Amino acid sequence: MSLLETIRGPRDLKALPEDQLGRLAAEIREFLVRAVTRTGGHLGPNLGVVELSIALHRVFDSPTDRILWDTGHQSYVHKLLTGRQDFSKLRGKGGLSGYPSRDESEHDVIENSHASTVLGWADGLAKADEVLGRTDRHVVAVIGDGALTGGMAWEALNNIAAAKDRPLIIVVNDNERSYAPTIGGLANHLATLRTTDGYERVLAWGKDVLQRTPVVGQHIYGSLHGAKKGFKDTFAPQGMFEDLGLKYVGPVDGHDIAAVESALRRARRFHGPVLIHCITAKGRGYRPALEDEADRFHTVGAMDPLTCQPLSPSGGPSWTSVFGDEMVRIGSERPDVVALTAAMLHPVGLGPFAERFPHRVWDVGIAEQHAAVSAAGLATGGLHPVFAVYATFLNRAFDQLLMDVALHRCGVTFVLDRAGVTGTDGPSHNGMWDLSILQVVPGLRIAAPRDADQLRAQLREAVDVDDAPTVVRFPKESVGEPIPAVSRVGGMDVLREAPDGADVLLVAVGAMAPVALAAAELLAERAVRCTVVDPRWVKPVDAALPALAARHRAVAVVEDSSRNGGVGSAVAQALRDAAVDLPVRTFGIPERFLPHAKRGEVLADIGLTPVEIAAGIGAVLGHGRVSRQRGSAAEDARVHARPTETLAESPVETTAESRRQAPDHASSGAGEHTMESRESRR
Repeated sequence: MSLLETIRGPRDLKALPEDQLGRLAAEIREFLVRAVTRTGGHLGPNLGVVELSIALHRVFDSPTDRILWDTGHQSYVHKLLTGRQDFSKLRGKGGLSGYPSRDESEHDVIENSHASTVLGWADGLAKADEVLGRTDRHVVAVIGDGALTGGMAWEALNNIAAAKDRPLIIVVNDNERSYAPTIGGLANHLATLRTTDGYERVLAWGKDVLQRTPVVGQHIYGSLHGAKKGFKDTFAPQGMFEDLGLKYVGPVDGHDIAAVESALRRARRFHGPVLIHCITAKGRGYRPALEDEADRFHTVGAMDPLTCQPLSPSGGPSWTSVFGDEMVRIGSERPDVVALTAAMLHPVGLGPFAERFPHRVWDVGIAEQHAAVSAAGLATGGLHPVFAVYATFLNRAFDQLLMDVALHRCGVTFVLDRAGVTGTDGPSHNGMWDLSILQVVPGLRIAAPRDADQLRAQLREAVDVDDAPTVVRFPKESVGEPIPAVSRVGGMDVLREAPDGADVLLVAVGAMAPVALAAAELLAERAVRCTVVDPRWVKPVDAALPALAARHRAVAVVEDSSRNGGVGSAVAQALRDAAVDLPVRTFGIPERFLPHAKRGEVLADIGLTPVEIAAGIGAVLGHGRVSRQRGSAAEDARVHARPTETLAESPVETTAESRRQAPDHASSGAGEHTMESRESRR
C-alpha cells in the first residue's frame, strides 16, 4: 500500500513522520499526473501546491479551522488529503468536482471558483468568529498571485488590515501565473520580493562575523538588527503589505514542507492578520508541464501522460479557434480594432492576435470590471475594442457594461466564450445567465451565431457598430458543419420552410440550431409542419418576427441559456407588443445550478434534446398528452393558476430513464409554456 492510500484525512497526515513527507509528495504528484491525464482537468496548478497543501493540513485542523481556496482549481491535493482519492470520474457525471464542493466534504467552504473572492470570504468568517466569541479556530485563505490582480482582493485586504488584532492568515501562492504569466504592477512587485533574499544572507554573515568581534561586535550587530526593516525596504520592498497593516512573512520556498510549516505556525500564533508569501512552481515534478510556456498545463484534456497526445481525436475546430482566426483577419484590415482579455489570452483565442499585433492587445489580469471600463475609454478614444471573456465572468462586469459602455453609447464588442452549458467545470462556469441579464441593457445588440460562417460574419457585423455595445456568444465545443439558410425574412435566416398556415414557428438560438432542426424533423413525422428560423441577432427581436409568427399556430424558442428572461421571454413580449396572440413555448435552462458533467449529458438531463423538444411542442398543439383548444377561457384560467413549469402535467425533475420510456411526454425541466391571451392580459 502506498503512503497516499493510508491518508484518509488530516489526522492521518499529522501522524506521518516528517521523514516520510517527501515520499508522500512524490506519490501525490505521480497520482495527479496519472489521474488527471486520464480524465482531463487542472494539472499544472495542483502539481505546484503539493507541499503547501501538506503543510496546511499538518498545521491546521480542518474543518474546524477554515482553509479557503482561491481559485478552487488548485484544490485537488486538498481533496486527496481530506479523504477523496477516487479521481476516476473527475469532473464527470457522478464524480468529483474540479473545484471545492460542499456536497463532497465538510472540508470545502467556497465552491464558486470565480477568482479574487477568497479574501472577502475570509474577512467575513473572521468577523463572525469575533462576534460569536470563537477563539478556537483559524481562518486561512490561500490565494494565487494571479487572483491578486482582481480588485476585489484589494478591497478585502483594505478591510482585513483595518482590524490589527483580528487573526487571519493569508497565504499567497506565488507561481508567477494565473493561466499565463501574471502581469502588471503587482506581478513586478512580487518578482522583486522573489529575487531579493540576498539581504538575509548579508545579515546572517554580519551576525556571524560581528558577534565574534571582541567588545564592539555585539553592539554593532544590535544596531544593524534594529535597522533590519530598513534593509528589507531597500532590498525587498514588501512594505506594500506591511504599510497596509499586514504582518509579512517570506518569501518562503513553497516546496520546502518544513519551511512552510514553520511560517504557518508562526502566523497561527500571531494575533492579527498575517500574509505568508510562498514561492511555488506551477507544473512542478512533470517535465512536459514545466516546458509548456503557454500555461504550464493549466488545464489538460484526456491525454497520454508520456507523449501528451490526446486520447481521442479532435471533433473539429472549436468556436474559440474560429473566433481567434477571424480576429487576426479583421485586425489586418482595420487598425482601429484592438483586443482585451482578463488573464485568459490563450483560452479565449486571442493568442494569434497578440502574436500578430502585440501592441494592440492588453491582458488586464483578473479584472473584468476594469476591462469593461477601459474598453469604454478605448472606444471613446477612437478605437474599437473587442473584450473576449468567458460568459460566466461577464456577470462580474455588468454594472460597467451598463453604466460605462451602454450609457455612453460606446462601440465595444464583448465576445462571450463558453456561453450556455459548459459542462465539466460545473455550476459556477456555465455561461447560462448572459441572455437574461443583458436583455435589460438599452441599445445593446446580441448575436448568437449557429456555425463558423455565421460567427465570422456576425463578428464583423458587431465590430462595424460604433454607437452601441455588441455581444457575440458561442459555446465550448466543436463548431460543427455549416447550416445553410434557405431564405431570409428581415434579418433572420430561414433554415427550414413550411407553407403558410404551418403549425409551428421554431426559433433556434445560435448553437441550438441543429437541435431545433432535428426536432422539426421528428415533428414532421407526426405531420406537424415547422418553420425553423435563426434570428442571428437575438436582441433586439427582429421586427419581422411577429408577422412571420402570425402565420403559425404556435411559437417555440430553443436556447442554451436561462429560460427566465431570455430570448423566449423577449420573443413573447414582442408578440404581445404586436398584438399577435399565440402560445409561446420556451425550451432553455431551468433556474437551478447545474452539476458538472459533459455538455451533452447536461443538455440531456435538462431536456434540451430533439425528442423532448418535439414532445413539448406536440403537447402545445394537442399532439401529446396535453391538449388545448386555442381561445378556451377555461383553459387559460387553468394555465394561469399553475406554475409554468407544470403546464404539461409532468414534474420538472424527470429522470433520463423516464424520458427514454416516454419520449412523447409533454414536459421537461427545459420547457416553459407561456400562453397569454389579450383577455387574460387585462
